[in-house]
Amino acid sequence: MEEKRQFLCGVVEGFYGRPWSMDQRRVLFQWMQRWGLNTYLYGPKDDLKHRLLWREVYSPEEEGQLRTLIAAARSRGLKFVYAVSPGQDIVFSSACDLTLLKRKLRQVSDLGCQAFAILFDDIDHSMCQADSEAFSSFAHAQVTVTNEIYRFLGEPSVFLFCPTEYCGSLCSPSVSKSPYLQTVGEDLMPNITVVWTGNKVISRKLSVDCLAEVEAVLQRPPLIWDNLHANDYDSRRLFLGPFKGREPQLRSHLRGLLLNPNCEFEANYIPLHTLGSWYTAGEEERKDEECEYCPDRALSDALHDWMEELNQPLQAGRQSTRAEQRSSASSSRCKTPDRSDGAPTLRGTSSVAKLPVFPLDSSSPPSSPTNAKGEREAREADKNQDKQLGQPNQQAPGSRPGALLGGGRGQKAQGQGRLCGGKGLLSESQVRLLVGLHYLPHEHGPSAQKLLQDLTWLKGNCQLVSSNSKKAPPQKTDEWRGRASRFLSLCEDIAQLHCSVVGGANRAVLYDLYPYVWDLRNMALVAKAFICWLDGRVLSDSSTLDTWRSCLHWCGKSTGADLLGGESEPWAFKGGVSGEVQMLLPIGSSSELFTHPPPLFPTSRLYNIRPYHNKDKMELYRMVRQLHLRNQGGQESSIAHPDIVGDRCLGPCLALCPEYCFILEDELGVCGCVMGILDVRSFAKRCQATWLPAMRDKYPPKGGNTHANTQDLVTLMEEDQGEYPDSLVYHFPSQLRLDALPELVDISVSRTLLTALLTALKANGSQGVFCEVQPTDRHRMEFLTKLGFLEILRGEARSREGVVLGRLL
Repeated sequence: MEEKRQFLCGVVEGFYGRPWSMDQRRVLFQWMQRWGLNTYLYGPKDDLKHRLLWREVYSPEEEGQLRTLIAAARSRGLKFVYAVSPGQDIVFSSACDLTLLKRKLRQVSDLGCQAFAILFDDIDHSMCQADSEAFSSFAHAQVTVTNEIYRFLGEPSVFLFCPTEYCGSLCSPSVSKSPYLQTVGEDLMPNITVVWTGNKVISRKLSVDCLAEVEAVLQRPPLIWDNLHANDYDSRRLFLGPFKGREPQLRSHLRGLLLNPNCEFEANYIPLHTLGSWYTAGEEERKDEECEYCPDRALSDALHDWMEELNQPLQAGRQSTRAEQRSSASSSRCKTPDRSDGAPTLRGTSSVAKLPVFPLDSSSPPSSPTNAKGEREAREADKNQDKQLGQPNQQAPGSRPGALLGGGRGQKAQGQGRLCGGKGLLSESQVRLLVGLHYLPHEHGPSAQKLLQDLTWLKGNCQLVSSNSKKAPPQKTDEWRGRASRFLSLCEDIAQLHCSVVGGANRAVLYDLYPYVWDLRNMALVAKAFICWLDGRVLSDSSTLDTWRSCLHWCGKSTGADLLGGESEPWAFKGGVSGEVQMLLPIGSSSELFTHPPPLFPTSRLYNIRPYHNKDKMELYRMVRQLHLRNQGGQESSIAHPDIVGDRCLGPCLALCPEYCFILEDELGVCGCVMGILDVRSFAKRCQATWLPAMRDKYPPKGGNTHANTQDLVTLMEEDQGEYPDSLVYHFPSQLRLDALPELVDISVSRTLLTALLTALKANGSQGVFCEVQPTDRHRMEFLTKLGFLEILRGEARSREGVVLGRLL
């Protein structure tokens, strides 16, 4: 009786996605014991033998692992609950299916498990003909099988039942009037506990009042399956915030509360730490001690403890060292070591992975010979630079040999006062920033709120710094630029956070958190470049192509929290902070520009994207000159004038429309750029009127002494400004120039650079953009295609063969 009255508080591994590994579960049990939690429910949706292949028994190897896991939980004072989900295809009236279900649970019982759960969540309500003839309702069928299994197992003290209507929003017509729940409450044996998630699948708040209705219809206190920190519905969201929104008085109205946390194991330190604080505070309140749970205080305590964990040199996946494995094997004869060729059900190696798996250690072999070759070449090409930056050699470098880096980039990038060093310690301010940016599904942390508020305000008031509007009052302009400065500083902090996570010693944290930190870093790069570009470059309402006001109307004005309101599930607006920043940009609805997989080899290089300045011209000219020489296989003497390649590739854009040129730089300086032309027709006229005459004067034919290459390139300059078909320019009035686009190991940086340019073009009214690519340039063709560019012309672009790719904005 005492055991029945125990409040069950702990963790449910019940998410969709790759299950946790055995090593991670052992660490989980250590955490739970340390923080006073008492229950672990095993029910990962992608464990085949838990759900899809529930009829199959475990193999001898899997039995050994499960026995070891149950014993490990018991040794930590935890209750191990085994869950099975047969609802997708069980025939409730089938004696054979009932026998197979009993066989499966008897096998687990023989391994030492004494607590069970049968789950009927996320399935169709319909029944087959045989079940319709045997049972009066879907609920009747489920309850009959559940009662039979409960009796078969000897009526264990902990037996959970998850109904198909497991939250208020799934009940028809309502919680109190649901025939399904009424049947469950009346016919399910009284000592079976019913699982409930609250008013929603992911409930923002749980209160005594909201539970009273369901408690009445179920005729028993429910157990909360809490999805507050679950992130399996959105691949761009992570929840590191504290356990929050659950009244302390809930305990007397519940059988228990189990938290279904993030898929990424390392992301759950703070959620579980604060859950333990919530639970222990309730225990102390029952002893008449004054100890009220405070989420902010619990978060501070958890952050303090997590700091030590974050800076430990742990391997990805919490893999045990060989010494630890030998020690564990000698202490338990039942222990079966994990092997990569075994069945996936208990090992956490399901073939369905939420995010790509990528090497994070120099000892890990790349996934293909091509990647291996590229990585070796990249390390050789950048070895000296890594030494200069103080980065460890095992970190993947920022560029391949084909990247336009060359010599002479010894100066630190303008505005980049901080170098990204090697493996070091994450600071407390960085960890708070990390948590604030990945807080809770219905609530952003302080840093994220500030980021979104400032971006919204700066965008909405950009007319104060537009290039062609009436001069704004100085105090208003100063306010805009002061707020922009704070916004840019926060974006730099995000970039530095990405650098520190990649360069840190804790590879387990890197493995789990990197895709999210990387995604937010890329979004911050675009947002920062956009805000920098607005100052003095954005056009006001007098734009000839379109109006900035109409673009503002087209862009998102509300944050995700505003769009969600209090009644929607968090997946109604996906992407979290990254998604909200994205939707505040002029091209925010173009998801293909923002959603792409993280790089195979993470790099800790610190990048920056910004608008072009006149002082960049010399460095850009040097870069394209080196690229031309490398492609031609020539020597320095093969080009008579040092500027001629730069004048052809970059000169017209830098001279006539520098506001549509964006620079990419790393710690050593400029390493690439992209350029754009807002209105191709107008640009061509200006070239003919000013640029080409200037080039003829700069490179005059002097009898027979002019170098042949020089004369050829001058001729090509004139051909470059040829006419494009009206049908092309009508739909795609703007053009991209990618002559200095870098090739990086982290190709997302190049994509982000191009996205910054497309954002600027759209902001000033462009409705479409095209780019001419040579058919032999497969790398660039593939690059543009992945960003939504489609082939629209071939062999019709001016007088030369070429492929024209375009996309609407």
